[in-house]
Amino acid sequence: MEPQTTLKSQLFHTLEPYGSNNQFGRWFDWFLIALIIANIVAVMAETVPWIQQDYGQQLFWFEVVSVIIFTLEYLTRIWVCVLEEEHKFKRQSSFKHRLKYMLRPMSIIDLLAILPFYLGMFISVDLRVLRLLRLTRMLKLGRYSSSMQTLNRVIANEYRVLIAALAFLMMIMIIAATGMYYLERTAQPENFGSIPKALWWSVITLSTVGYGDVTPITTAGRFFSALFILMGVALFALPAGILASSFTEQMSQRRDKFRLSVLEMLASGQLSMTELDHLEHIRKKLGLSKEEAELLFNSLRKQKQANESPSQDIRAQDTEKHSLKRCPTCNQRIDKSTEDKLNVSK
Repeated sequence: MEPQTTLKSQLFHTLEPYGSNNQFGRWFDWFLIALIIANIVAVMAETVPWIQQDYGQQLFWFEVVSVIIFTLEYLTRIWVCVLEEEHKFKRQSSFKHRLKYMLRPMSIIDLLAILPFYLGMFISVDLRVLRLLRLTRMLKLGRYSSSMQTLNRVIANEYRVLIAALAFLMMIMIIAATGMYYLERTAQPENFGSIPKALWWSVITLSTVGYGDVTPITTAGRFFSALFILMGVALFALPAGILASSFTEQMSQRRDKFRLSVLEMLASGQLSMTELDHLEHIRKKLGLSKEEAELLFNSLRKQKQANESPSQDIRAQDTEKHSLKRCPTCNQRIDKSTEDKLNVSK
């Protein structure tokens, strides 16, 4: 094997440690998580005047070191991404696969995490904008959380339905703002003098926040407002229901994948330590708890043993039945009457 390939494989399993038994890769993940959290704290600390004045230089060099580490991580991930299983089963060039990898949401987040530093070197950018972009490093934590990855898949699978629900919600807001404009503009021109002004009331009312800074005072306006308040409770719960349903479906699919893996291994008989270790890696990759995985494993093993027991009893009965039809001495067939005599004599 070429040294370059070996190095690439080692780096790949370091950056993706949960597909293999790589303890160093897991420690490296924890190091990156700690570095991301430290960067978030540093960004917030820079906004405190006395901290910026006393420790501004130290914070700057911490930023430089962090950007170097994040840049090396980003470039290394692009280099080793061709070792993914997805690339192995698809006939496409390494360049195309790397390009697709760079367009993935997590890769874009990795790029945004280092982009502000390089933008500040070449162009004049407002410091507040740079700080806001640097906070995107917080999104990098999603790479190390299976629950966040599940939520990302849920949003990716249901984004069309979510967009449709939000579009419908926006239409209802505009209709409510238009109605309140015509009903309240004479009584409260300062609050409902235009549809954009009434839109603020619409957002606050339909979201059920209800600050109370803008309220209708006419009878028609209050009746119209009551209808849309009730409608807002149902409409704003719609996206939450969609996400909850899809999240439950994703967790069910994870359990099914683990169940299939267990069944495939149980079919070969007794599980070896290597197979048990592989199941543990699958459990971690799917984000299942140990208790949940053990419950599924024990349930499937008992089901397999229960299915095997009747067949073993039937085979034992058949063997016993056939053994009585031949003489144990001369191996000649015994007719029914002789068999009955033998049984009586016994």
